[in-house]
Amino acid sequence: MAVGILEVNLISGKGLKRSDFLGKIDPYVEIQYKGQTRKSSVVKDGGRNPTWNEKLKWRVEFPGSGTDYKLIFKVMDHDTFSADDFIGEATVYVKELLQMGVENGKMELRPTKYNVVDSDLSFVGEINIGLSYSVLQEKVMEGEEFGGWKHSQF
Repeated sequence: MAVGILEVNLISGKGLKRSDFLGKIDPYVEIQYKGQTRKSSVVKDGGRNPTWNEKLKWRVEFPGSGTDYKLIFKVMDHDTFSADDFIGEATVYVKELLQMGVENGKMELRPTKYNVVDSDLSFVGEINIGLSYSVLQEKVMEGEEFGGWKHSQF
């Protein structure tokens, strides 16, 4: 099993459906991977075409438990006086990215546009995302190994 860093480069959104009738949307994205959630910043008055340019990272084991190697991007509209509104979501499967990263030490997918759909699978815009996975190098400790324990030599 390899341990590495999965990095999401959340770049921008385009044509996001308005959930507020009164004004511009203030979009942000919640990104989920195997129960771990990261949240982007809110783009105040970002409107339908926000720019985030943010990098979010996860520590990932591959192969790990389960088979759901996917990122779920939930695009939300921040509201100050009420609950945030769900705009839509995009799902990106990353199993092949992780496999290639383990084989080569690193793998990168250039920024790509993904469709954002709402709960009835209607198109509500797109998000531009880049992905990479880098295997962490195991630190080699100096010293002798005794029964699984390493003892430093002075």
